Amino acid sequence: MNAPPSTQPPEHYRENAARTQKEKDMTRIAVIGLGIMGLPMAKNLVAAGHDVVGFNRSPEKAQTLAEAGGTAADSVADAVKGAEAIITMVPDSPDVRAVVEGDDGVFANADNGALWIDASTIRPDIAGELADAARNAGLRPLDAPVSGGEQGAVDGVLSIMVGGENADFEAAKDVLDVVGSTIVHVGPSGSGQTVKAANQLIVAGNIELLAEAVVFLEAYGVDTDAALKVLGGGLAGSKVLDQKGQKMLDRNFDPGFRLALHNKDMGIVTAAAREAGVTIPLGGLVAQLVSALVARGDGGLDHSGLFKLAQDLSGTDQK
Repeated sequence: MNAPPSTQPPEHYRENAARTQKEKDMTRIAVIGLGIMGLPMAKNLVAAGHDVVGFNRSPEKAQTLAEAGGTAADSVADAVKGAEAIITMVPDSPDVRAVVEGDDGVFANADNGALWIDASTIRPDIAGELADAARNAGLRPLDAPVSGGEQGAVDGVLSIMVGGENADFEAAKDVLDVVGSTIVHVGPSGSGQTVKAANQLIVAGNIELLAEAVVFLEAYGVDTDAALKVLGGGLAGSKVLDQKGQKMLDRNFDPGFRLALHNKDMGIVTAAAREAGVTIPLGGLVAQLVSALVARGDGGLDHSGLFKLAQDLSGTDQK
Protein backbone atom coordinates (compact mmCIF):
# COMPACT_ATOMS: atom_id res chain seq x y z
CA MET A 1 0.00 0.00 0.00
CA ASN A 2 1.40 3.35 -0.99
CA ALA A 3 2.13 5.90 1.73
CA PRO A 4 -0.25 8.85 1.74
CA PRO A 5 1.11 11.98 0.11
CA SER A 6 2.90 14.31 2.48
CA THR A 7 1.00 17.36 3.64
CA GLN A 8 4.29 19.22 4.03
CA PRO A 9 5.42 21.42 1.11
CA PRO A 10 8.69 20.48 -0.56
CA GLU A 11 11.83 21.57 1.24
CA HIS A 12 12.70 24.34 -1.22
CA TYR A 13 9.18 25.79 -0.84
CA ARG A 14 9.61 25.89 2.92
CA GLU A 15 13.02 27.59 2.52
CA ASN A 16 11.55 30.17 0.16
CA ALA A 17 8.65 30.84 2.54
CA ALA A 18 11.04 31.33 5.45
CA ARG A 19 13.18 33.66 3.38
CA THR A 20 10.12 35.63 2.30
CA GLN A 21 8.97 36.00 5.92
CA LYS A 22 12.46 37.13 6.96
CA GLU A 23 12.46 39.75 4.22
CA LYS A 24 9.06 40.97 5.43
CA ASP A 25 10.41 41.26 8.98
CA MET A 26 13.57 43.02 7.86
CA THR A 27 13.58 46.80 7.72
CA ARG A 28 15.78 48.73 5.31
CA ILE A 29 17.53 51.37 7.41
CA ALA A 30 19.86 54.15 6.32
CA VAL A 31 22.35 55.42 8.90
CA ILE A 32 23.95 58.77 8.11
CA GLY A 33 26.98 59.44 10.32
CA LEU A 34 29.12 56.48 11.39
CA GLY A 35 31.23 57.96 14.16
CA ILE A 36 31.79 56.86 17.75
CA MET A 37 28.05 56.41 18.27
CA GLY A 38 26.62 55.89 14.81
CA LEU A 39 28.82 52.97 13.76
CA PRO A 40 28.06 50.67 16.72
CA MET A 41 24.38 51.56 16.43
CA ALA A 42 24.45 50.58 12.75
CA LYS A 43 26.31 47.35 13.53
CA ASN A 44 23.69 46.40 16.11
CA LEU A 45 20.95 46.97 13.55
CA VAL A 46 22.79 44.67 11.14
CA ALA A 47 23.15 42.03 13.85
CA ALA A 48 19.41 42.26 14.51
CA GLY A 49 18.74 41.25 10.92
CA HIS A 50 17.98 44.58 9.31
CA ASP A 51 19.20 45.71 5.89
CA VAL A 52 21.46 48.62 6.83
CA VAL A 53 22.99 51.11 4.41
CA GLY A 54 25.48 53.59 5.83
CA PHE A 55 27.05 56.83 4.70
CA ASN A 56 29.86 58.76 6.34
CA ARG A 57 31.98 61.65 5.16
CA SER A 58 35.02 59.47 5.91
CA PRO A 59 34.44 56.49 3.56
CA GLU A 60 36.47 54.07 5.68
CA LYS A 61 33.76 54.11 8.36
CA ALA A 62 31.16 53.04 5.81
CA GLN A 63 33.52 50.31 4.68
CA THR A 64 33.78 49.08 8.27
CA LEU A 65 29.99 48.79 8.33
CA ALA A 66 30.11 46.85 5.05
CA GLU A 67 32.59 44.42 6.58
CA ALA A 68 30.08 43.88 9.41
CA GLY A 69 27.33 42.93 6.95
CA GLY A 70 25.88 46.31 6.03
CA THR A 71 26.21 48.25 2.78
CA ALA A 72 28.37 51.31 2.13
CA ALA A 73 26.76 54.16 0.20
CA ASP A 74 28.61 56.84 -1.77
CA SER A 75 26.20 59.64 -0.86
CA VAL A 76 23.32 60.56 1.40
CA ALA A 77 20.97 60.28 -1.58
CA ASP A 78 22.12 56.74 -2.37
CA ALA A 79 21.82 55.70 1.27
CA VAL A 80 18.25 56.87 1.85
CA LYS A 81 16.59 55.71 -1.38
CA GLY A 82 14.27 52.84 -0.54
CA ALA A 83 14.88 53.12 3.20
CA GLU A 84 11.91 52.69 5.52
CA ALA A 85 13.78 54.36 8.37
CA ILE A 86 16.62 56.90 8.27
CA ILE A 87 18.83 57.59 11.27
CA THR A 88 21.06 60.66 11.31
CA MET A 89 23.84 60.79 13.90
CA VAL A 90 26.04 63.82 13.28
CA PRO A 91 27.71 66.33 15.63
CA ASP A 92 25.69 69.57 15.55
CA SER A 93 22.73 71.52 14.16
CA PRO A 94 24.57 72.72 11.00
CA ASP A 95 25.67 69.13 10.30
CA VAL A 96 22.08 67.90 10.47
CA ARG A 97 21.01 70.65 8.09
CA ALA A 98 23.81 69.69 5.72
CA VAL A 99 22.65 66.08 5.42
CA VAL A 100 18.89 66.65 5.27
CA GLU A 101 18.61 69.77 3.08
CA GLY A 102 19.63 70.31 -0.54
CA ASP A 103 19.34 68.22 -3.69
CA ASP A 104 21.51 65.41 -2.28
CA GLY A 105 19.89 65.49 1.16
CA VAL A 106 17.50 63.25 3.04
CA PHE A 107 14.39 65.33 2.40
CA ALA A 108 14.82 65.40 -1.37
CA ASN A 109 15.64 61.71 -1.78
CA ALA A 110 13.87 59.68 0.92
CA ASP A 111 10.74 57.72 0.08
CA ASN A 112 7.40 59.24 1.00
CA GLY A 113 6.33 58.04 4.45
CA ALA A 114 9.81 57.06 5.62
CA LEU A 115 10.69 57.58 9.27
CA TRP A 116 13.43 60.13 9.90
CA ILE A 117 15.03 59.58 13.31
CA ASP A 118 17.55 62.24 14.23
CA ALA A 119 19.74 60.79 16.99
CA SER A 120 22.08 63.81 16.93
CA THR A 121 22.12 66.31 19.78
CA ILE A 122 21.05 69.69 18.42
CA ARG A 123 19.14 72.82 19.42
CA PRO A 124 15.48 72.13 20.29
CA ASP A 125 14.25 75.01 18.12
CA ILE A 126 16.17 73.69 15.13
CA ALA A 127 14.75 70.21 15.76
CA GLY A 128 11.23 71.63 15.62
CA GLU A 129 11.96 73.61 12.48
CA LEU A 130 13.46 70.61 10.67
CA ALA A 131 10.58 68.39 11.78
CA ASP A 132 8.15 70.76 10.04
CA ALA A 133 10.31 70.69 6.90
CA ALA A 134 10.45 66.90 7.03
CA ARG A 135 6.66 66.61 7.23
CA ASN A 136 6.36 68.94 4.26
CA ALA A 137 8.66 66.55 2.40
CA GLY A 138 6.39 63.61 3.23
CA LEU A 139 8.52 62.12 6.02
CA ARG A 140 7.70 61.17 9.61
CA PRO A 141 10.23 62.94 11.85
CA LEU A 142 11.39 62.04 15.35
CA ASP A 143 14.08 63.82 17.33
CA ALA A 144 15.65 60.99 19.30
CA PRO A 145 18.94 62.01 20.92
CA VAL A 146 20.67 59.34 22.95
CA SER A 147 22.61 59.04 26.19
CA GLY A 148 24.94 56.29 27.34
CA GLY A 149 28.17 57.04 25.55
CA GLU A 150 30.17 54.79 23.25
CA GLN A 151 29.83 51.73 25.47
CA GLY A 152 26.08 52.17 25.63
CA ALA A 153 26.00 52.29 21.83
CA VAL A 154 28.17 49.18 21.55
CA ASP A 155 26.03 47.28 24.05
CA GLY A 156 22.74 48.50 22.56
CA VAL A 157 21.55 49.91 25.89
CA LEU A 158 21.27 53.62 25.13
CA SER A 159 18.70 55.84 26.80
CA ILE A 160 16.66 57.47 24.05
CA MET A 161 14.44 60.51 24.59
CA VAL A 162 12.03 60.89 21.69
CA GLY A 163 10.06 63.89 20.45
CA GLY A 164 7.45 63.71 17.71
CA GLU A 165 4.04 62.23 16.93
CA ASN A 166 3.07 59.24 19.06
CA ALA A 167 2.09 57.16 16.01
CA ASP A 168 5.54 57.74 14.49
CA PHE A 169 7.17 56.83 17.81
CA GLU A 170 5.27 53.54 17.87
CA ALA A 171 6.26 52.85 14.26
CA ALA A 172 9.92 53.38 15.14
CA LYS A 173 9.98 51.16 18.24
CA ASP A 174 11.28 48.06 16.42
CA VAL A 175 14.30 50.07 15.27
CA LEU A 176 14.88 51.94 18.52
CA ASP A 177 14.57 48.77 20.62
CA VAL A 178 17.69 47.41 18.92
CA VAL A 179 19.93 50.31 19.94
CA GLY A 180 18.42 51.33 23.27
CA SER A 181 17.06 49.89 26.51
CA THR A 182 15.28 52.95 27.92
CA ILE A 183 13.16 54.50 25.19
CA VAL A 184 10.63 57.14 26.18
CA HIS A 185 8.33 59.38 24.16
CA VAL A 186 8.69 62.74 25.92
CA GLY A 187 6.43 64.98 23.85
CA PRO A 188 6.08 66.77 20.48
CA SER A 189 8.91 67.55 18.09
CA GLY A 190 11.81 69.25 19.84
CA SER A 191 11.02 67.69 23.21
CA GLY A 192 13.63 64.98 22.82
CA GLN A 193 16.30 67.62 22.32
CA THR A 194 15.07 69.59 25.32
CA VAL A 195 15.35 66.52 27.55
CA LYS A 196 18.79 65.76 26.11
CA ALA A 197 19.93 69.29 26.98
CA ALA A 198 18.86 68.65 30.58
CA ASN A 199 20.74 65.33 30.47
CA GLN A 200 23.95 67.04 29.37
CA LEU A 201 23.55 69.65 32.10
CA ILE A 202 23.29 66.93 34.76
CA VAL A 203 26.17 64.89 33.33
CA ALA A 204 28.55 67.85 33.11
CA GLY A 205 27.76 68.89 36.67
CA ASN A 206 28.31 65.35 37.94
CA ILE A 207 31.63 65.01 36.13
CA GLU A 208 32.91 68.30 37.50
CA LEU A 209 31.95 67.42 41.09
CA LEU A 210 33.47 63.94 40.72
CA ALA A 211 36.69 65.53 39.44
CA GLU A 212 36.82 67.89 42.40
CA ALA A 213 36.14 65.00 44.79
CA VAL A 214 39.02 62.93 43.36
CA VAL A 215 41.40 65.90 43.64
CA PHE A 216 40.23 66.36 47.23
CA LEU A 217 40.72 62.67 48.08
CA GLU A 218 44.18 62.54 46.52
CA ALA A 219 45.26 65.65 48.45
CA TYR A 220 44.66 63.69 51.66
CA GLY A 221 46.41 60.53 50.44
CA VAL A 222 43.24 58.46 50.61
CA ASP A 223 43.05 55.07 48.86
CA THR A 224 41.04 56.43 45.96
CA ASP A 225 40.04 53.03 44.57
CA ALA A 226 38.50 52.13 47.92
CA ALA A 227 36.97 55.59 48.28
CA LEU A 228 35.20 55.48 44.93
CA LYS A 229 33.96 51.96 45.66
CA VAL A 230 32.25 52.98 48.87
CA LEU A 231 31.01 56.28 47.43
CA GLY A 232 29.48 54.36 44.54
CA GLY A 233 27.42 52.30 46.96
CA GLY A 234 25.82 55.29 48.66
CA LEU A 235 23.79 58.31 47.66
CA ALA A 236 26.80 59.73 45.81
CA GLY A 237 26.73 56.73 43.48
CA SER A 238 25.94 57.36 39.82
CA LYS A 239 26.66 56.10 36.33
CA VAL A 240 29.05 59.04 36.00
CA LEU A 241 31.04 57.77 39.00
CA ASP A 242 30.95 54.21 37.66
CA GLN A 243 32.06 55.12 34.15
CA LYS A 244 34.32 58.13 34.71
CA GLY A 245 35.89 57.66 38.14
CA GLN A 246 38.43 55.07 37.03
CA LYS A 247 39.33 57.14 33.98
CA MET A 248 40.27 59.99 36.31
CA LEU A 249 42.31 57.71 38.58
CA ASP A 250 44.11 56.27 35.53
CA ARG A 251 44.49 59.67 33.84
CA ASN A 252 43.02 57.97 30.78
CA PHE A 253 41.03 60.50 28.80
CA ASP A 254 40.63 58.58 25.53
CA PRO A 255 37.38 59.91 24.14
CA GLY A 256 34.10 58.12 24.68
CA PHE A 257 32.40 61.51 24.43
CA ARG A 258 34.62 64.43 23.48
CA LEU A 259 34.82 67.64 25.48
CA ALA A 260 34.30 69.58 22.25
CA LEU A 261 30.88 67.99 21.83
CA HIS A 262 29.93 68.54 25.46
CA ASN A 263 30.99 72.16 25.04
CA LYS A 264 28.53 72.42 22.14
CA ASP A 265 25.82 70.80 24.26
CA MET A 266 26.41 73.17 27.17
CA GLY A 267 26.02 76.04 24.72
CA ILE A 268 22.65 74.58 23.72
CA VAL A 269 21.36 74.27 27.29
CA THR A 270 22.59 77.67 28.46
CA ALA A 271 21.06 79.39 25.43
CA ALA A 272 17.78 77.50 25.84
CA ALA A 273 17.67 78.34 29.54
CA ARG A 274 18.24 82.02 28.80
CA GLU A 275 15.47 81.95 26.19
CA ALA A 276 13.09 80.38 28.72
CA GLY A 277 14.08 82.86 31.43
CA VAL A 278 15.51 80.07 33.59
CA THR A 279 18.59 80.60 35.76
CA ILE A 280 21.16 77.77 35.89
CA PRO A 281 24.07 79.24 37.88
CA LEU A 282 25.95 76.00 38.50
CA GLY A 283 25.36 74.88 34.93
CA GLY A 284 26.68 78.19 33.63
CA LEU A 285 29.85 77.82 35.68
CA VAL A 286 30.46 74.26 34.49
CA ALA A 287 29.82 75.40 30.92
CA GLN A 288 32.64 77.93 31.32
CA LEU A 289 34.99 75.27 32.70
CA VAL A 290 34.26 72.98 29.76
CA SER A 291 34.76 75.89 27.36
CA ALA A 292 38.11 76.74 28.99
CA LEU A 293 39.41 73.22 28.40
CA VAL A 294 38.34 73.30 24.76
CA ALA A 295 39.90 76.74 24.29
CA ARG A 296 43.25 75.51 25.52
CA GLY A 297 43.25 72.59 23.08
CA ASP A 298 41.77 69.73 25.10
CA GLY A 299 38.55 69.40 23.10
CA GLY A 300 39.53 65.97 21.78
CA LEU A 301 39.68 64.46 25.27
CA ASP A 302 36.88 62.55 26.94
CA HIS A 303 34.64 64.82 29.02
CA SER A 304 36.12 63.21 32.14
CA GLY A 305 39.10 65.41 31.18
CA LEU A 306 37.42 68.06 33.36
CA PHE A 307 39.60 66.44 36.01
CA LYS A 308 42.67 68.04 34.44
CA LEU A 309 41.30 71.51 34.98
CA ALA A 310 40.25 70.68 38.54
CA GLN A 311 43.86 69.66 39.19
CA ASP A 312 45.26 72.77 37.58
CA LEU A 313 43.03 75.08 39.59
CA SER A 314 44.14 73.32 42.79
CA GLY A 315 47.81 73.40 41.79
CA THR A 316 48.21 69.66 42.33
CA ASP A 317 50.75 67.58 40.47
CA GLN A 318 49.55 65.37 37.64
CA LYS A 319 50.63 61.75 37.65
